[in-house]
Amino acid sequence: MALIPELVELAARHGAADRDKVTASLQDAARIQSSLMRALLDSTEIDENGFYRELADKFHLRWGGADVAKATPEMRAKLPARIALRYQLLPVETNDDSITLLTYDPFDLLARQAVAEAVPQQVRYEIYTRKGILPALRQVYGIGAETFEELLEGRGMEEDIDLGRGEQVNVLDEDESEEASVKKFINQVIREALRERATDIHVEPLSDDLRVRYRIDGVLQEVPVPVQMRKLQRSVINILKLTAGLDLGEDRRPQDGRISLELGGQPIDVRVASIPTINGESISLRLLGKEVFSLERLGLDEDYVKKVRELLALPNGIILVTGPTGCGKSTTLYTFLSGLNTKERRILTIEDPVEHKLAGVNQSAVQPEIGNTFANLLRSFLRGDPNVIMVGEMRDYETAEIAIRAALTGHLVFSTLHTNDAVGGITRLLDMNVEPFLVASAVRAFIAQRLVRKLCPFCKAPAQPGDYSLAYLRSIGFPPEYESKIMRAVGCENCRQSGYEGRLAIMELCLVTPKLQELITQRKTAAELRPAAEKEGMRPLRKYGFDKVATGTTTIEEVMRVTTSDLSAQDE
Repeated sequence: MALIPELVELAARHGAADRDKVTASLQDAARIQSSLMRALLDSTEIDENGFYRELADKFHLRWGGADVAKATPEMRAKLPARIALRYQLLPVETNDDSITLLTYDPFDLLARQAVAEAVPQQVRYEIYTRKGILPALRQVYGIGAETFEELLEGRGMEEDIDLGRGEQVNVLDEDESEEASVKKFINQVIREALRERATDIHVEPLSDDLRVRYRIDGVLQEVPVPVQMRKLQRSVINILKLTAGLDLGEDRRPQDGRISLELGGQPIDVRVASIPTINGESISLRLLGKEVFSLERLGLDEDYVKKVRELLALPNGIILVTGPTGCGKSTTLYTFLSGLNTKERRILTIEDPVEHKLAGVNQSAVQPEIGNTFANLLRSFLRGDPNVIMVGEMRDYETAEIAIRAALTGHLVFSTLHTNDAVGGITRLLDMNVEPFLVASAVRAFIAQRLVRKLCPFCKAPAQPGDYSLAYLRSIGFPPEYESKIMRAVGCENCRQSGYEGRLAIMELCLVTPKLQELITQRKTAAELRPAAEKEGMRPLRKYGFDKVATGTTTIEEVMRVTTSDLSAQDE
């Protein structure tokens, strides 16, 4: 107990705002003989690097910041996973006589006792931050390593676990400890994905292993899994299929299902897709939490927010959002619908599939096998007295023609098109054989969209001289007045060393003005329409992105990554 005031004082010097709260947490931990350091870190936000450096000096402990890079997957054989992960100890160096472990809790006597019983060598402890140790532990051991170590203890690695292939298998009849362990692993994978803000999880069988990847901020990142996982990959696939309501006996055709979860009282809807491959079935999980849709969340500039609000106030017409798969079109449409969702409006949607459930909105999913296509459902919707209609995608002439008819008869219609830019939406509708005068009279705006990663606020830094040559900046059209405002991604513990955290939308908003209406009816090409649209006030997608670079929100690399294909298409 004498240690508690010293820890509270030290924490206060490094950012802890509420001393009483920290003191109470430490006293509770001491009373139940729990970890003091975990209680401290869970109860407050502090500068861990400064805190632990001072703690190391105060108690004459070695600082392990230089040794954390030595934590490689080869080190997992040096300390049992059940001890390393339970007590959160990271092995970083070993030889015949000694082993070095990093810890953020040098006062945990139970951990030292467990290590002494399991490790024959002399143990040397070094202190480091929790934010640095936990990611390194996942890289060394993989998610759920302690679960599989216990399950496979005493089982030869040559032995395979055969839950059946190509025939109906009742997973619930399998060995209870094995099923519980695999379910625990799956829960850990999903929980970790939600903590990392992943939107998708991909479970992919390889010839001799199982690969798990998260899509975080639009970029795939491989997740380390235990080496034992390759012996249980079939169990993981089967339990995922069973939970999603898929046919366990069918592994030759793609299947779709759903899993409903709850984490911290929040419902999580998981869309599951099974895809047969030469190495087995690949499972993709789309994580759909309860989201709040607002224009502020899209991160739009003030002038764009004003224009969007004006579009949403229109009594009729079509607003089309364009862009490739994964650019956030559905989120933008849900945001628009949320802004219109009042008791005075009847909103109907047709989606494939329904991703998010909006209270007060009548949502339907297409089912082509029973004739419920976009066109057929839309035709029926017009008899349902709607004010606002959302069509997930305009895929063909029939759907486009009915949507235009709905817009011309007093309905506000939202939909999407797969085109590179906003002006490309005009030519796409004309390619569908929609009459030019109908496009000009029914469509109110085309909105092209991309998602760029936002710079991590904790580690972003001004670009260094020489990071970008003047010739390069001029070649991509970067405004000279912005050159001194360029920021770069650095990477830190808060952003998993990526330099980015979260995403925002960059947009190209093309309003169908009278001038554009005239050009559309004349069947002008995209090369002729684009300059006219820019004269009418359309800010090009890349220019919008560069404006975000100038505010320190994102980087040139991110803007170029999502817009290069668009510029090459325009050059053609």
